[in-house]
Amino acid sequence: MNNTQNHPTPESILQIASGFWASKILLSAVKFQIFTTLAERKSMSAGEIKSLLGFKCSDRNVCDFLDALTAFGFLNREGILETAKYSNNADADFFLDRNKPSYIGGLLEMLNNRLYGFWGNLEEGLLTGNPQNEAIQGENLFDKLYADPARLEEFIQAMSGVQMGAFMALAQKLDFSKSKTLVDVGGSAGILSLMVAKHQPNMNCITWDLPAVTPIADQTIQKFQLQDRVKTAQGDFFKDEFPKADIVTMGNILHDWDEETKLMLMKKAYDALPEGGVFVAVENVIDENRNKNAFGLMMSLNMLIETGTGFDYTLADFNKWATQVGFKSTSMIPLAGPTSAAIAVK
Repeated sequence: MNNTQNHPTPESILQIASGFWASKILLSAVKFQIFTTLAERKSMSAGEIKSLLGFKCSDRNVCDFLDALTAFGFLNREGILETAKYSNNADADFFLDRNKPSYIGGLLEMLNNRLYGFWGNLEEGLLTGNPQNEAIQGENLFDKLYADPARLEEFIQAMSGVQMGAFMALAQKLDFSKSKTLVDVGGSAGILSLMVAKHQPNMNCITWDLPAVTPIADQTIQKFQLQDRVKTAQGDFFKDEFPKADIVTMGNILHDWDEETKLMLMKKAYDALPEGGVFVAVENVIDENRNKNAFGLMMSLNMLIETGTGFDYTLADFNKWATQVGFKSTSMIPLAGPTSAAIAVK
């Protein structure tokens, strides 16, 4: 009789405990633009990569780095060590080549440049309840980010990266047949509006955000050549009412805030909709038993790091808030990976 499955094993403990090793290898590869370079050159040897990037470490160290990326499934390899030739796998080529519109590396760049260090202070965040980021105590993180054009650009590209797959899925899975207009509140670079316009020719979209974001969104809209059906508009969701539309969306907005602010934002969305209108929150909705969507739970802890009071939530939480605001029904559509669309109908 085989009892091995009943024996304790440290495998998962070691895998999670050393997870930052794997993370840093991938984030470093994005920083060095290895996937972009391989997309251009198709394949390269470890020696060629070492020379191009100016690495001073040993040849074996470079091979270890590239072979780890191969073991993770991001690179393909023919040969071994000095005879090896490396190339991107399909996912890395599609999502991590900076020159493709499908690039999600902006998120990885922000993880490397900002959050990797801040997460080292998770214990302090749990002990104090205070955010652990570049904002000074009592200062609003978003005010800090929006005041620095370079940091704002990085943040917006990160948001585009983490949401691209989900927005593509939303544009194809949500029922748009009874709608003509959409407003994306906190629309950032405009990716949600662009994906909807691209897949739903009946839809006209507005991506609505603070004035500092508008030039970035306009550039993105021009890249997709959808200026006829995707427009930018400026507003502050703390001060202004939302533009009227058949559908109001928010991508990773509600989780930034405490419950009181979540309710305020949902009430503004309700007021902007006609009877039968739809509010959609695209988030990493946590499963009801809170034991499956690990990414959603980690994202909720990331809100502690970033805002101190924000948190991610379950569909039951969303339903409770929607009912309080006045919506008549709620539902959920799984999108991509850990992300879902929480939907409320007026």
